[in-house]
Amino acid sequence: MLELVNQPWHLTLIDAVRQPWHWAVSGAAIALITFLMTWLGRSFGMSTTFRNTCTLLGADKVSEFFNVDIKDEMWRMLFALGAIVGGFIASQYLASPGPVAISEKTIAHLQEWGIAYPQGQGFVPESVFNFSSMKGVLLAVLGGFLVGFGARYGDGCTSGHAISGLSHLQLPSLITVIGFFIGGLLMTWVIMPFLFG
Repeated sequence: MLELVNQPWHLTLIDAVRQPWHWAVSGAAIALITFLMTWLGRSFGMSTTFRNTCTLLGADKVSEFFNVDIKDEMWRMLFALGAIVGGFIASQYLASPGPVAISEKTIAHLQEWGIAYPQGQGFVPESVFNFSSMKGVLLAVLGGFLVGFGARYGDGCTSGHAISGLSHLQLPSLITVIGFFIGGLLMTWVIMPFLFG
């Protein structure tokens, strides 16, 4: 404790930020943001930024789907930019020095499939998700396509439907979230064992 007292205050603050935080902190922040967005008459979601980016790049000249009032969507674009910049700052300067704590059962299960638990920062097994093998490239490209296609086809991403849509009691969001869970169960119990088991 004496060591912390003798350290400059900004070092103590950085050490506190680097520690894993309780999940309720982010839950409370998301609830506050959702409340404020609803109060302002907006809906929270990130996948719309893909459409907005296409509009900025001139896609509105090709398809009416991209006719978007960019001035009205500028707050969302700044939010997405802030998420990217904040993620970079957090990963480069505020990352916890220890590995992500996941269940021992999960680590053992991954080892049965020949997947090593990442010992450094992060929680993505680099033996699978990397660009040094064709399998890693195919998984990244196929996964990226499916996420992008699903977000567009479902008219929103997981955050948009599960957080904003459900809080606004929208039936399409409930149906979509049920689909997310079915897809997650299929991935966990059918597709992943087929790919890695």
